[in-house]
Amino acid sequence: MKIENRKLCFKKTFIALFLVFASSTSMAKVWRNSYLSFEVPDAWKCVLENTEWICRASTDKESKEAIIVLTAKEVGPMDTYDAYTGHLSLPQATSYKGATGVTSKVVYPPKKVQINEQPWIDGLHMASEVPNYYTRYLATIKDNRIAILFTCSAYKDYYSKYSQDFFKAVQSLRVIATKDLLNQQNSGVRPSTEQLGSAIGQAMPGDLLAGENAEQGNNGSGGSGNTKNLFLLLAIVLAALGAYIFLKSRKK
Repeated sequence: MKIENRKLCFKKTFIALFLVFASSTSMAKVWRNSYLSFEVPDAWKCVLENTEWICRASTDKESKEAIIVLTAKEVGPMDTYDAYTGHLSLPQATSYKGATGVTSKVVYPPKKVQINEQPWIDGLHMASEVPNYYTRYLATIKDNRIAILFTCSAYKDYYSKYSQDFFKAVQSLRVIATKDLLNQQNSGVRPSTEQLGSAIGQAMPGDLLAGENAEQGNNGSGGSGNTKNLFLLLAIVLAALGAYIFLKSRKK
């Protein structure tokens, strides 16, 4: 009976430790503007630059590793789901300064998905905005009035580091635009004559990490947080396994 109590106590302790670990690595906050809300990591901040909202980490180094950009415009003739699909199905010319003759690689072709009851076109490119950066595009249309583009970009060696943050941001996307949004001043919505996302590439940091520096950072402090978390989880699992073997041997 004592052994059963020990096992039950051990299970509760393990669950509590796991929940503490999970919560420490997934802290997020809900951010919103006049037309969209989503979860961002707690250490990130979002700033309005012209008509684009730029979200990135607060620290200087990590702010160059990954970025989320969102923008919106009044729906025009070229704003349709078929047009978005056709556009993202093709390699795109990189418009970032200093990048000439560079076209993107379609990592996975665009597809229509449902996120919180709102249809989106979802596609992933490499080097479409900045060389050596993956960019995930999500585009949608609300009430045939507002077109929204949401992009998540990260340097190729850091994409896995931010994949969970991007996943949570995408899964939490909610279009909250009201029907009278276009009548509001300073709504942040572009005119219908402009192209959706035409200045996204220019919103990227001007001093992005070069390939060699980024790779050095990946081996250094850049991934230290993820490495520590991985070792912590491994230690918890090994401790649990050791305790289980010990209890099993006592029972025999």
